[in-house]
Amino acid sequence: MKALGAHVVDLLRGPHLLRAAVLAFAVAVAFLVGYHWPNAYPRLVFFSSASSSLASRSSRSPAVALSPNSNISFEPSLIPTPTTPPASPAPNACPPPSLPPPTPAPPPPLLPPPPPARLGIVGEDGAMQDDFDIGSVGANDTDLASDETAPQEPSNGGASGGPPRVRIGRFLVCPESMREYIPCLDNEEEIKRLPSTERGERFERHCPAQDKGLSCLVPVPKGYKAPIPWPQSRDEVWFSNVPHTRLVDDKGGQNWITKVKDKFRFPGGGTQFIHGANRYLDQISQMVPNVAFGSHTRVVLDVGCGVASFGAYLLSRDVLTLSIAPKDVHENQIQFALERGVPAMVAAFATRRLLYPSQAFDMIHCSRCRINWTRDVFPLGLLG
Repeated sequence: MKALGAHVVDLLRGPHLLRAAVLAFAVAVAFLVGYHWPNAYPRLVFFSSASSSLASRSSRSPAVALSPNSNISFEPSLIPTPTTPPASPAPNACPPPSLPPPTPAPPPPLLPPPPPARLGIVGEDGAMQDDFDIGSVGANDTDLASDETAPQEPSNGGASGGPPRVRIGRFLVCPESMREYIPCLDNEEEIKRLPSTERGERFERHCPAQDKGLSCLVPVPKGYKAPIPWPQSRDEVWFSNVPHTRLVDDKGGQNWITKVKDKFRFPGGGTQFIHGANRYLDQISQMVPNVAFGSHTRVVLDVGCGVASFGAYLLSRDVLTLSIAPKDVHENQIQFALERGVPAMVAAFATRRLLYPSQAFDMIHCSRCRINWTRDVFPLGLLG
């Protein structure tokens, strides 16, 4: 017994007792720290299904567990927030009331157009003018020929802000014998070189070379007046503007043209319609109902038109007619047509086509026009 007591004293004096004392002290300190910690810092509480199931079996109280990240701070602004799409309106929801559109301001009043500038060197009375306004000059515009002996003098019109003005020498006037001159039809040098004139080649266009062009102004007839306006011009024109009397002598009996004092009168007749063009057009409509002037037939070519009474009376039926005739022994018939205000052109069906595409005209009219259609026109394809 004495030996056992001595052994216990040895244990208390040895290092084992010291170790046990240190361990007991550490346990006590840990218990105290854990007991006082919840009063100073919040904790993240997690409910565990396993621990709750165990607790439900024992005391029916929930078990808790602390997160290992409970002592870590973070910045709330760094947490992404989910964006929710805008809610779509209900299908039966009424749309919000819309405000009426603002009333637009009234447009400013239109200003009257400026008066047109007079361009050209011939006045309304047909007389030459000393000065004129210069229009816009393009790259393809050509200079007009003038009297080289008269120098050009620029004026000071452009300095005041207005359009530029120049003074130009008067154009030379052709001799009186060239009053009826047409460069491409009266080119005698080219006509003499033609191998044949049997089919009317002399009445076709034979324009002079560029360096042989006309460099003077064809004089107007003596006593020329401003043309009579349409529709009065369909029935009468000034005699002084087209002073040709041969047609009155040759075609007066066919009701083409008559001279009354200082005017030519046009009764409306022709070689094949001496009773007037209106009656003649009615007869055509009765014979060919499908012609339907003004609806089915709108564009007509009148070959050998004479004084163009056929085309003049078609205008009142909403038909546009191009009247053509050669410059032959009856003088220039086209001058009468143009003076009356009818579209016309000096031309002839001979060996060349007119400068118009195929099917350009709804109808072609020929009333004793002296054209051999089966020999000249159709074999040569002059009508396309």
